[in-house]
Amino acid sequence: MTGATRHLALLGDVKGAVEPWPVPFDDGIARLLFHRGKRVVMLVSGDPFWFGAGTSVTRHLASGEWLAHPAASTFGLAASRLGWPIETTACLGLHAASFSRLRRHIAPDRRAIALVRDGTAVAALARYLCDLGFGDSRLHILEALGGPRERMRDTAAADLDYDDIAHPVAVGMVFAGEGTVLPHASGLPDAWFEHDGQLTKRPIRALTLSTLAPNPGETLWDIGAGSGSIGIEWLLAHPSTQATAFETDSVRAARAASNAAALGVDRLRVVEGRAPDALEGQDMPDAVFIGGGLSKALLDALWARLPAGTRLVANAVTLESEALLAHWHGLRGGSLLRIELSDAAPLGTRRGWRASYPVVQWSVTL
Repeated sequence: MTGATRHLALLGDVKGAVEPWPVPFDDGIARLLFHRGKRVVMLVSGDPFWFGAGTSVTRHLASGEWLAHPAASTFGLAASRLGWPIETTACLGLHAASFSRLRRHIAPDRRAIALVRDGTAVAALARYLCDLGFGDSRLHILEALGGPRERMRDTAAADLDYDDIAHPVAVGMVFAGEGTVLPHASGLPDAWFEHDGQLTKRPIRALTLSTLAPNPGETLWDIGAGSGSIGIEWLLAHPSTQATAFETDSVRAARAASNAAALGVDRLRVVEGRAPDALEGQDMPDAVFIGGGLSKALLDALWARLPAGTRLVANAVTLESEALLAHWHGLRGGSLLRIELSDAAPLGTRRGWRASYPVVQWSVTL
């Protein structure tokens, strides 16, 4: 039998060998597999297949080698204690993940339940909410749910001063405050992204995301990523989407990763390098966006490498890039769109239209 020390302590005297699960968790996998073919019991909390240890273990085993007996999940216990409808409550496992994964869920009166590592992590979570302007959020601290040490306390995030929070711990949150809410529509305001000017601006980004049309489970290659805005918004479209950003400039690559982390999509993979060479060894995408580094060599390489059905979208601003896209549109078909935008700006004592550089967008399905 194996399990966390706290789990084993609940059992009393046990016949047979007992081996505490080590920390960090992954160190226990090899020990468990050493006993493969024997009858082994592993104790875990709640439902092991909902932000639990289940798939961490079963991915190493064949069908028929294991049997799970789930108990009530921590999320179910928390919702039942708080009286919250779990179907409308965001549930997240943040043991080893950034608190920024909460970002898209934070809006006044919305609720979330998060599993966190320990009492120190609860304090860090409260500071995170305060830094975003949501210090008025109500935190329900739920310790050791379902066990003899169960305890529930609540406080505002800004007032949290508990220094005796016991593990395991979950936090129920009712968000409140004057902080900025992350919109869920494509085309976030440019201010959400740190950038040096290499940014697909909001209206063009909205049109580009609409053309790329992210679907659940799909993967994007964002070539010439700059600030990473296209890849980030692709990831925000659905929690199962994946994206890889390719960027030649190391400072911009780091900035794209930072932007992704701040907006709660730290699953953005950033590859520092120039396409097409940097594309070697990457998993095939469902869609490709070319925002920088457009060239005939790149288009030739993509057309030779990508499978049929891949969606390709390329934006161009220079005359040379426009001519290249016009040529490829003639060769391969698809849709060629010229986007011209103007915004109102001071003109002497009055106002006039200030035109932006027109953008030519080519979209095609291979």
